[in-house]
Amino acid sequence: MLGEGGVTGLTTIAYYTFRIPTYLTNFVLNGLLLLVGLKFLDRKTILLSLWAVVWLSIFLKIPVFYIYHTNQTIIPTIFGGVLTGIAMSLILNAGGSIAGSTVLGRIFNKYFGMPVGSATLFFDLAVAIPSIFIIGFENMLLTVLELYISAKITNLSLARFGAKRVLQVISNQYNDIAQSISDNLKQGVTMVQASGFYSKAERPIIYFVCTPKEMAHIIPVIKDTDPKALIITESVRSVRATDLYRLL
Repeated sequence: MLGEGGVTGLTTIAYYTFRIPTYLTNFVLNGLLLLVGLKFLDRKTILLSLWAVVWLSIFLKIPVFYIYHTNQTIIPTIFGGVLTGIAMSLILNAGGSIAGSTVLGRIFNKYFGMPVGSATLFFDLAVAIPSIFIIGFENMLLTVLELYISAKITNLSLARFGAKRVLQVISNQYNDIAQSISDNLKQGVTMVQASGFYSKAERPIIYFVCTPKEMAHIIPVIKDTDPKALIITESVRSVRATDLYRLL
């Protein structure tokens, strides 16, 4: 038997120690954490998280119809971590959470820049490690491994599908390119004044942020306008728009 971290781990401990129904513990504890999250997170995240908590509690109430037995330990642990990580990344990428430690993870990500998966892992381990007294040393180690894999998959998936791209374009036809980018992406484009050391020429650098899908569309547009344009791309983990940025 594997344990879990966060509220799910506390739910498991409460069930096997005091026989408190899992759906009840899950709903009460997550409800309290969502109240804390109201102060730090936006309303949309809280509402989506509440929706997830309600359905999670409903599924915990449904009786188990089939139990899978295996003598393996590592393989189920790995697959459990991978599937959990994929599910968490889908939920987090949509702007929600399953409450519990993911709410705390989102708060740490928002205010301290820590990846959501890593922050969630920290709070999960705070519950998983003490569970050694209930599930034993070996199962505790397997639980830690499962949580680590889940956190890594979550971080990788969010970085892959939620990341933004920064493009910097240097071209003599900067006005035409900037206009094309603005027309295609329907967003502002920043012009950074620069000068070449060798040529001594003054020429602005076009700077803008887009998604990978938008980048694949806009690069051919730039090349059509100026085949000799120099395009520099790099990934960014987090982008937060402000009123000033929208004016640029």
